[in-house]
Amino acid sequence: MTALIETIGHGAITELRLARAPVNALDPDLCRTLAAAVTTAVDAGAQGLVLSGGEKVFSAGLDVPHLMSLQSREALGAAWTGFLDAARTLAASKVPVAAAITGHSPAGGCVLALCCDYRVMAEGPFRIGLNETQVGLVAPDGIQHLMRRVVGTHRAERLLVGGELVESARAYEIGLVDELAAPGEVVARARAWLEALLALPRRPVLHTRAIARADLLAALAPERIDIDTFVDAWNDPDTQAGLRALVARLGK
Repeated sequence: MTALIETIGHGAITELRLARAPVNALDPDLCRTLAAAVTTAVDAGAQGLVLSGGEKVFSAGLDVPHLMSLQSREALGAAWTGFLDAARTLAASKVPVAAAITGHSPAGGCVLALCCDYRVMAEGPFRIGLNETQVGLVAPDGIQHLMRRVVGTHRAERLLVGGELVESARAYEIGLVDELAAPGEVVARARAWLEALLALPRRPVLHTRAIARADLLAALAPERIDIDTFVDAWNDPDTQAGLRALVARLGK
């Protein structure tokens, strides 16, 4: 079976590349594998991580056709919990994580990127954002906080309510990503940022980082996500109509 995560060593830095063809849709297996890969890399001594994806799609977000196929409330809740566990594992990483956003990054892909310390995105017509409302979903408060902490409260409101996906240049302008790079240089730039950070005194950096990211971990606490409410809303007519329309577009 093809590996869902490719692990690539760069000295003190380990790159974890999402590798679920064709668009790195986040199903439970990929989410579990990602969470395990982060833990394994850190336990093996990695001092920094790069999270990368496909050349044109970093991650297309959660695997909606898979979610639509689930027959029980318990299975749906478990799938969403698995995704959130992967996001929490990234956010709680003991070492810095740079996202190499190599292409489009909607919804769940954006969430993963927001859980990283630094975001480098490919220049060009690639889009990123939390577009949940466009497909009939409501981003929980904790997920909305991830957006607010990088672009500010009012701008986050506008992006979230409209479910807007912005192109890379706009994402950089509003602070959603930290740096732009040519498509072939995204991973290298993410590594360069980590290498500069690793050149600083290690303990002060890690301690300062832990303090600065405490709100991120708090936002991803179960009470800020409320999986039960999310699952309850899954069968709402507006939600189901939006999801069916999305699946139809994906099938074309």
